[in-house]
Parts: sequence; C-alpha cells; structure tokens
Amino acid sequence: MQITVEDLSSVKKILHIEIPENEVVSELDKVYDELKKTSKIKGFRPGKVPRSVLERLFQKKVHTDVSSSLIQDSLVEAIKRKGFKVVGSPEVNPSELDGKTSYKYDATVEVKPEIEKIDFENLNLKKTLYQVSDEEIDIQLKMLQKNLAQKKVIEEDRPIQKGDFALIDYEGFKDGKPFAETQKTENFTLKIGDGSILKEFDEKLIDMKPGNSREIKVVFPEDYFNNKLANLEITFQVVLKEIREEVLPEIDDEFAKKLGTHKSLDELKKAITDNLKQGYVKRAEQELNEQIFTALLAKKDFEIPDSIVNYELENIIADAEKSFTYHNTSMEQLGLTKESLSEKYRDTAEQQAKRHFLLEKIIEQENLTISDEDMEDGFKDMARTYNQPIEKIKDYYKQNNDKIEFFQQTLLEKNAIKLIIEKSAIEEVKPEQKV
Repeated sequence: MQITVEDLSSVKKILHIEIPENEVVSELDKVYDELKKTSKIKGFRPGKVPRSVLERLFQKKVHTDVSSSLIQDSLVEAIKRKGFKVVGSPEVNPSELDGKTSYKYDATVEVKPEIEKIDFENLNLKKTLYQVSDEEIDIQLKMLQKNLAQKKVIEEDRPIQKGDFALIDYEGFKDGKPFAETQKTENFTLKIGDGSILKEFDEKLIDMKPGNSREIKVVFPEDYFNNKLANLEITFQVVLKEIREEVLPEIDDEFAKKLGTHKSLDELKKAITDNLKQGYVKRAEQELNEQIFTALLAKKDFEIPDSIVNYELENIIADAEKSFTYHNTSMEQLGLTKESLSEKYRDTAEQQAKRHFLLEKIIEQENLTISDEDMEDGFKDMARTYNQPIEKIKDYYKQNNDKIEFFQQTLLEKNAIKLIIEKSAIEEVKPEQKV
C-alpha cells in the first residue's frame, strides 16, 4: 500500500492511498468464491455457478462492498503508519473499483495539534482582592424586597400614569387581521414605562381608566428582540382592567423569615454576604484563568481542527438553549437561530478548544494524575453545585461510566491550572474603582 500525505494545514491532511492490484484481485476472488458457494441461481447447481455469471449479476454490489472493505482496512492502517492522532470522522472520497488495476482513493482527516513543551512557570498574574460592600448587600436586599412585593388594586378613581402596573387584555392585528405573534392575551401585567412590549405602547396607555378600551397603533423597530415583529406596524385592541401599585414589604426580621430558613435580618445579611464572597472567589479564579491562557497562547499559539471547534460550539449552543428554556423563552422568541449563535460564539469555541489542548499537553508533560482524594473533593463540589447528596452524585457516575472519563479529565485540568498558579508570581491588587 502506498500512502502520500498532502498538508492542507497543520491539523488537516489529505491521505492519498493506493492499494496494490494483487490485494484488490485477492479480495474480489474471496467475495466471488463465497458467492459461488451460497448463490442459488436457476440453471446452475450450488457451487457450480461460473464467475462470469456472478459478475454479470452481482458486480455492482460486489465492487461497492469490496471498495468499502478495502477503504476501512487500509485507512486504519494508513493512519497507524503515519502516527496521526485523528479527531472527528475522516471524510472519504471513494473512487469506482474496476477490479483490474490498483485501487486509489483520498481521505481527509483532522489531527490533534502537535504542541511542543510548554514553559508555564513564572507567569506574572494579578489576583483581584474583591470585598463585599454594604451597598451590594443593600442592592441584594432590595431585589429580594421586589420579589416579595404585592400588587394592590388602586381604588382611587384616576387614570393610569407612569410607574403604575396595568392589568390588560390585548390583541394585535396586522393589516386588519389577527397576527400570531400578537395573539389575544388576557390578564397581562406590565409596568408603565418599562417597555415590556414597547415604550410607545406604554405611552399610549397613559390616561386610560379601568374599563376603558383603546386602539393603539405602533411600529416595531428594526432591531426589536423578536425579529418576527421587526419593522411591522401592529394595531392593538386593548382593554384596561385594573390599575395596580407595587407595595414593598419592610426590610426587617419578619421580611427575612418570609424568605425561608433565616431567623433574622442579620442572618439574612450574612447569607447574602457569604454568597457574594463565593461569587467573588469564582470571579477572581476566572480572571486568573483568563490571564493564564492569554499568556500561554502568546507564547505558543496553534491551529485547531474544525471538528473540535464545532464540538465546543454545539455544547455552547446547547447550554444557551437550556438557559432559554429555564427562563421560559426560546431562540425563536428572541429572534435567534443556531446559525446566528454559531457565528457569534465561534471564536469563543475556538478559544475553549485551545485551552483544553494546552491543559492536556501540561497534564501529559508533567505526568499529572488524580488521587482518590481528588475524586472525593470533585464529588463534594458537584454535590454543592447541584444541591444534591454526594451519594446521589456518585450513584449517577456509577450508572454512567461513559461520563466518568470526562469528569476525571475535568479534575486533571483543574490540577494543571492549580500547578500553573503555584509556579506563577501572583500580585494581589485592589479592584478598580467604578467611575
């Protein structure tokens, strides 16, 4: 077998493979010999069918099967001989087999990037020492206060005004006909001025009184979040049912108790502080990680196979879809498509792929391993993250052995990052003051 390699890039190759005539003929002979034993053809006794008859009846299928078999076996052997670490699925361009000459075909493969030894020691990193402020705690308390706010009907006989909450029924029409994107909706609440549908829509509700009906005509802007409404003129038929006001609870011990397990306002503030501190710890870690990868890629940049980038991209989009579902929305409602998300996040996917390859090289280079203690700590972290008993996490991985390898690789990457940080010069700095 002859193999020549054409380099399309450092991570993409075309293998030009030629299988000798004698191997092709031998493989064809085997298949026809087997056919001769098993074929039942009228006018011939079993095992006595002439080769010429078998070729006339089965040649197309035999040649297809033999070429497929030759490709499968030879491609594996060619990759092995060249020592390629292939990622993704090879793209094969098969030619027709004539059975009288050697068989040639091309296969495009993507390979892992070859990364030389990485010098990761003595990186100059900055760690920001974030502190939780009283202002941040107050902001969190006010957010929780909003969550416990009640909407009370305003009994006063007055028209609706900015800042009020309106309870409305509405239906939108396009060219005088009901429109699917603005279908009839009952008991919809909006705050006048927030522009949950459109600020212009809110403005045209002002001065209505409960029980009033009004026709409101608006034009949605070109950059409207729902692209199915962008640039459209819609006429809404609106009925104002109630005017409501937001009544906020006092922020005191009783308020804290209503939020769950907290016995006092001080206990609630401590829980908020602890949560903010955890967030800042993660933020500082992420910033260190960004500095690490920026520094390493400045020293040693490299190409990434498209198949790996696409894999990372699929995971990013899948996570985005889960997030949309969690918030009771969808890509379609937000005017997004997989194509637009792919274009937006492709660079992110490429950077993520490079990070994995860098860490994989350091893991290999430093002979890093994970201990039983690492595994136990990993399970504990996951249990905390998902608020699940640790035994439930362990049972999950026992039942899904295919996922344990990914989990272990994640722990190895964490060990690699920890090693880099230990070998780096860390300067602790205060956060930049907000202007």
